[in-house]
Amino acid sequence: KAPWLRLLVLLLAASVRASQGDKEPVYRDCVKQCVRTNCTGARLRGFQSAQPPYMALTGWTCRDDCRYQCMWTTVGLYQAEGYSVPQFHGKWPFARFLCFEEPASALASLLNGLACLLMLLRYRSTVPRQSPMYHTITAFSLVSLNAWFWSTVFHTRDTYLTEKMDYFCASAVILYSIYLCCVRTLGLRRPGLSSMMGALLILAFTSHVSYLTFVSFDYGYNMAANATIGMINLLWWLCWCWQNRRTLPYWWKCGLVVVLLHGLALLELLDFPPLFWVLDAHAVWHLSTVPVHFLFHSFLIDDSLHLLNTEKAGVKLE
Repeated sequence: KAPWLRLLVLLLAASVRASQGDKEPVYRDCVKQCVRTNCTGARLRGFQSAQPPYMALTGWTCRDDCRYQCMWTTVGLYQAEGYSVPQFHGKWPFARFLCFEEPASALASLLNGLACLLMLLRYRSTVPRQSPMYHTITAFSLVSLNAWFWSTVFHTRDTYLTEKMDYFCASAVILYSIYLCCVRTLGLRRPGLSSMMGALLILAFTSHVSYLTFVSFDYGYNMAANATIGMINLLWWLCWCWQNRRTLPYWWKCGLVVVLLHGLALLELLDFPPLFWVLDAHAVWHLSTVPVHFLFHSFLIDDSLHLLNTEKAGVKLE
C-alpha cells in the first residue's frame, strides 16, 4: 500500500482505540458511585418513570446516563486544569440531543440516505428497465441506502449491534461498487466473468464479517481491509474513465466522484474535538459526501441511457 494509506490506517485505528477519558480514576469512580446511588431500588424506579419514552425506546439505561454525566464531569476537570479534551470509549464527548448520541453525524447520515433515495427514484423514472445496467445499479443504490440507514442508527445510538452493522454495511457498499465497476467494464461482454467476480466478492465479504464477528473485532484490520478494497475500487474506475475519456462526454463525472470520495475521507485525519460539542471531523466528512450522490447518479443515468441507445443501434457494448 502507498505510505499515505498506511498512515491513514494507523491514525484512524489509533483514534478508535485511544480512550484516555474512560481510563481516568475520577471517571471510573464517578460512574461506580452514580450507579450505586441511582441505579438500584427506588432511585432506579424513579429514573425509569421520569425517562422520556424516546430514550427508553433507544435503549438508554441508568448506567448509560451515569456514564454520560460522569463524562462531562471529567471533561470539566480536564478543562479546568488546562488539559486537552480527552476521548471516552474511543469517541469524543458529544452533547446529546434527545436520543441522538452524535447529532451532527446522525443528521449527515440521514441526509446522505435521502440523497441516495431521491436519486434512485430519479434513476428509475428516467432510465428504462431494458437498460443493461438497470438492475445492477438499482441493487447498488439499495445497498447504499441500507448502509446509510445503519450509519444513522449507529450515530443515534452506539451499541454492539449498531456498530457492527454500520461497519459491515459500509464494507458491503465498497465491495458492491467494485462489482458494479466489474459489470460495467467487463461483464456486459463477458457475463460469466462478472458472475465469478460477484461470487468472489461475496466470499470476501462473508470471510471479513465472520472474522470480525467470531475471531476478533480488530479496528485496525477492518480499516486496512476497507482502505485496500477502496483503493482497488478507485483505481479500477479511474482506469475505465481514462480509457473512455475520448468517447464518453460524461466520463468526468465518474472520475470526479471517485476522487472526491477518497479525497474527502482524508477529513477524518483532522480528528478534532467537536465544535460546540456537536460537529467533529467525522460529521464534516459525512456532510461533505451528500452532493456526491447527485453527481454519481447523474453519471449512472447518462451511462445507462448511452448503453441502452448503443444496444438498440446494434453496436457492440464497450
